[in-house]
Amino acid sequence: MIRCSSLAVLLGLAAVSNAQQSAKPDFAHDVVPILKAKCAQCHTNGTYKGGISFDTRESLLKSKAAVPGKSESSELHKRVTSRDPETRMPPKGDALAEKEVAILKAWIDDGLKWEDGFSFKPASYVAPLKPRRVALPPAKPGREHPIDRIVDAYFAGNKLPTPQPLDDVAFARRVYFDLIGLPPAASESQQFFDDNDPDKRTKLIAKLLAEDRSYADHWMAFWNDLLRNEYKGTGYIDGGRKQITAWLYKSLLENKPYDKFAKELINPSPDSEGFAKGIRWRGVVNASQIVELQFSQNIGQVFFGANLKCASCHDSFIDAWKLDDAYGLAAVIADKPLDIHRCDKPTGKSAGSKFLFPELGTIDAAAPKAKRLEQLATLVTHPDNGRFTRTIANRIWHRLMGRGIVHPVDVMGGKPWSEELLDYLGVYFADSGYDLKKLMAHIATSQTYQSRTVPLEKELAGDAYVYRGPELKRLSAEQFVDAIWMLTVTAPAKPVAPATIPAFAGSIPGERRFVRATLVNCDDLMRSLGRPNREQVVTTRPDQLTTLQALDLANGETLTSTLARGASNILKANPSITSDRVAVWVFERALSRKPNAQELAASRELLGEKPTVESLADLLWAVVMLPEFQLLR
Repeated sequence: MIRCSSLAVLLGLAAVSNAQQSAKPDFAHDVVPILKAKCAQCHTNGTYKGGISFDTRESLLKSKAAVPGKSESSELHKRVTSRDPETRMPPKGDALAEKEVAILKAWIDDGLKWEDGFSFKPASYVAPLKPRRVALPPAKPGREHPIDRIVDAYFAGNKLPTPQPLDDVAFARRVYFDLIGLPPAASESQQFFDDNDPDKRTKLIAKLLAEDRSYADHWMAFWNDLLRNEYKGTGYIDGGRKQITAWLYKSLLENKPYDKFAKELINPSPDSEGFAKGIRWRGVVNASQIVELQFSQNIGQVFFGANLKCASCHDSFIDAWKLDDAYGLAAVIADKPLDIHRCDKPTGKSAGSKFLFPELGTIDAAAPKAKRLEQLATLVTHPDNGRFTRTIANRIWHRLMGRGIVHPVDVMGGKPWSEELLDYLGVYFADSGYDLKKLMAHIATSQTYQSRTVPLEKELAGDAYVYRGPELKRLSAEQFVDAIWMLTVTAPAKPVAPATIPAFAGSIPGERRFVRATLVNCDDLMRSLGRPNREQVVTTRPDQLTTLQALDLANGETLTSTLARGASNILKANPSITSDRVAVWVFERALSRKPNAQELAASRELLGEKPTVESLADLLWAVVMLPEFQLLR
């Protein structure tokens, strides 16, 4: 197999990655208090002695005071361990305790992990609450779409070029994967390429979003992550957790308006109550992990992009949320008076029901629980609650464009790179009846979406980020596996998800009629590629290739056996196929194009005079390892 030569290198990388097994410090609870007490006075918020800034991870790296993964080479570690009064840090007061030094050392060695969106410099930007209807800038000829008008004005203001448009091959592949999670069937690709209708892209977008089952199958992954819903796992056996699969799938199939969708999660029926109930962990848990505070954390994160996890233990170190905010929201769902704990210790006080944004209204703490939940659902989806619509608009933009207008997507108090665009999308979404498909179509029909990806020379955060165009995206675990199954005809026979799943419409090509990865339990390959266990809300998955992923892709049993079965299936269906023809067949289905002369020659050499199961499996592996297969450009 051609994969064997890669394995030794990858195993070496794995050994390096496993070299450090020390406990990983928590940034918010372990690292921030030390930096605030010992470093902030001289190195944050406008005071940068020695040219060193701890404001953000980016500014710390720029200062070259710490080298991720190499504490012994980091000036920060050298200074806090120095015994020389001329060089030790902090220069005044007590030196760091051994435990504090150990925490900083472990933090540096673990890669200098930083809470998304956190800065020691107080934010000057205050995110608005109410919706804002923006005036559209003048349109350029041929770019009348509202999104294009806003983005073109942004480009002009920042003296940036407009990205080049996508060709039909790249557009079709991107829009199929983005909207329904699969590549086009070979027949669909050819039909689209041959179509001379100038409106064919808009019609394709409408066609894909009209495929209700394909849409629901694909977007189950996004919502399962966001609503911590899974088909098996912690809590399901002993009744400490409840699925919402049937309700969720039906809601996606019907394209339920998002305001109604949210209300049914917050003030739930028996079918949708699993999200609000959370996970009742067995044994003794930290006070911040009781189900009432899980409810508070999940409502804040999912619907408002607000991190209430720190504020569930104490006033947050990383943003403005307070302990009373988290407990006030938690009290809405409590069946009895909810005692407030600070850092797991009782304060002797009880929480009263309150909403995160009291300017929109209040919750009657004396009302029955059902009434409180009804009031909360009304406030969350209130027409004046622009945070609700901006948050989901930002999440959908992130999914389609590779990065949020506010980034990270769970720091919605942060400044967007375009307030006009985010405000516009939020109002458009509400005006469109909270229709998620209409929002996706509106983004996808813009030339902004239909532009080539723009590579980033380096990662920029906060105010330093400038939008230049769509960003490169990796296929998700489910998209990658589905594309493999579609190519090799190896999908499972039956779904695991307990939902009423309709038959495919007659217009769907046979290649796309199969049980999707979103509807079955997670296997080793999907877990390696980033499908989470969903015990916590997950809004973004890691987008960097890990050593474990590289090993599984190079020689993992799941992928290897799937490709071997696929090669056998292809040859059984085409017993007299030639090497050249099978190479063309694979490229057309995997990459939506024919191989070029060089690729065809390489495929011919790999396959031999007559393709065998082993040689065809090797060709399949070589093609699915291509960046062109794994990335959306």
